Amino acid sequence: MTKTPIQVVDRETGVVFDEVILGEKLIRWAYQDKSASLIERLLFRSSLVSRLMGLWLDSPLSRGKISSVIKELSIDMEEAERPAQDYRSFNDFFARHLKPEARPYRDDPAEIVAPADGRVLVFPKLAEDVFVPVKGHPMSITSMLPGLSERFLGGALAIVRLCPADYHRYHFPADGTIQQCQEIAGALHSVNPIALGAGPDVFGENKRCNTLIKSNKIGTYCFSEVGAFGVGSIINTKTTGAVKKMEEKGYFKFGGSTVVVVFEPGQVEFSADLVTNSARGCETLVRVGQPLAKAVS
Repeated sequence: MTKTPIQVVDRETGVVFDEVILGEKLIRWAYQDKSASLIERLLFRSSLVSRLMGLWLDSPLSRGKISSVIKELSIDMEEAERPAQDYRSFNDFFARHLKPEARPYRDDPAEIVAPADGRVLVFPKLAEDVFVPVKGHPMSITSMLPGLSERFLGGALAIVRLCPADYHRYHFPADGTIQQCQEIAGALHSVNPIALGAGPDVFGENKRCNTLIKSNKIGTYCFSEVGAFGVGSIINTKTTGAVKKMEEKGYFKFGGSTVVVVFEPGQVEFSADLVTNSARGCETLVRVGQPLAKAVS
């Protein structure tokens, strides 16, 4: 099996590092080993495994996993509102709140912020319906946003890929008003580049929730949460009415997951460093609240 490391640029330091992948051997086996096709179907096309995992991770029996994951993934608990021993289950810890000062942002209405902690890849101008993630296969806007895609063809798109080490609450990148929510059942493929390189249309096949938000500054944008392996639940805590930049939209329970934000043509210009890194096939590690783009007008 190919074992090329996944490299990410740390936005704050400029350092390029190899990503630590929780469960890497299983992911590589399921997606890169031809003999594992049955396992791939059982694990990632059926929600049973994720549901069973979720029941355990919601239970007090999973508390013992917290300290080992903090150590393995070097999670900074100084940012969290509560110490590790205060969480009643692993999922309680996984969806932890951070101290307000841990994620500062500028209150500039023309600045669109990163909606989540994670590894970001941007597409400044879509070639109509198609975008191609790092080391991945072509993905379709029409498949990802059924019935909602037409206004976004030729627009811009940002993918923020969350890993188990990340803060797993996500926030609105700009002010606006929620217009429509679309929930779609689906598979739970891994969103890791290992899986994307193997060919499944993750953004068109996985469980997801698409929300249209109308903004005075950037037209209508679509905020899509994409579930992945181990994510039995996408919990949206704000589903109607007016929203403010950096207001919490929701959270993921355990697993890898992704937030995708899609903009209409000519509305935004992504930050230069994100464009440069994405053009050379590198994701950039960002934190929620950091600049993602600016409004064109």
